[in-house]
Amino acid sequence: MKNQADIEKLEKIASQIRRDIVRMVHGVQSGHPGGSLGCTEYFVSLYFHIMKHDTSFNPHAEGEDLFFLSNGHISPVWYSTLARAGYFEVSELADFRKLNSRLQGHPATEENLPGIRIASGSLGQGLSVALGAAQTKKLNDDDNTVYVLMGDGEQQEGQVWEAAMYAAHHKVDNIIATIDYNGQQIDGPVEEVMSLLNLKKKWEAFGWTVVESEGNDMASLVTTFEKAKSLCGQGKPILNMMRTEMGQGVDFMVGTHKWHGIAPSDEDLSKALAQLEETLGDY
Repeated sequence: MKNQADIEKLEKIASQIRRDIVRMVHGVQSGHPGGSLGCTEYFVSLYFHIMKHDTSFNPHAEGEDLFFLSNGHISPVWYSTLARAGYFEVSELADFRKLNSRLQGHPATEENLPGIRIASGSLGQGLSVALGAAQTKKLNDDDNTVYVLMGDGEQQEGQVWEAAMYAAHHKVDNIIATIDYNGQQIDGPVEEVMSLLNLKKKWEAFGWTVVESEGNDMASLVTTFEKAKSLCGQGKPILNMMRTEMGQGVDFMVGTHKWHGIAPSDEDLSKALAQLEETLGDY
């Protein structure tokens, strides 16, 4: 995408979604704002530019792209994106994490929330599910793409690497997996909890084509997605190493694991909202 006006439109949507995130988490004093804020550009670029999808939500998704969220604790950014894209009413965001709400802390399926295909949040499982969906599309002669997002701390899960090996062996080349590479996890910096060493070389050694992006730069991210799409169908699965800052958009939340799962106070919320432009109207 080279049209600056289009990039600016996406950035305005991202600003509103960030407002939704901090308000949702503040409203129930529970949730995960840090990673949600860091991945906002990812969700906006995917749902408002890259992905072919239908808000009427066909359960079988014939002729559509598919998305799976593996690190389900960042549900606030996904819920806001789905609502702003038209899957359900924006006003429902006010029900986040409340008793009997469809918007649980981790995405769930029992209440049939449009856009949610699997329950997630048990880390390490999303890539396996996405690969199954990608192979199903191949068997059905559906040439659309499957997308999946994982966390970098999640790369410490063994199931991720079993799935990575499987994908390369079976030449699942209609999947674009992304790692939110922000260097933070709930207990501290990833390199201190359990070093990932050279993650790019690991994925390449497992037989994947790896592209890299700046996940908080909308233009860079869109360009990388478009490049990744052009690499599909060449016999190898695609991985996007997406560098982000946890808490991006709110200066006192940026770059620290402390806001991984902490809700803002009233004062924190006021400070955060003062930094985020209201562009689509608050719920």
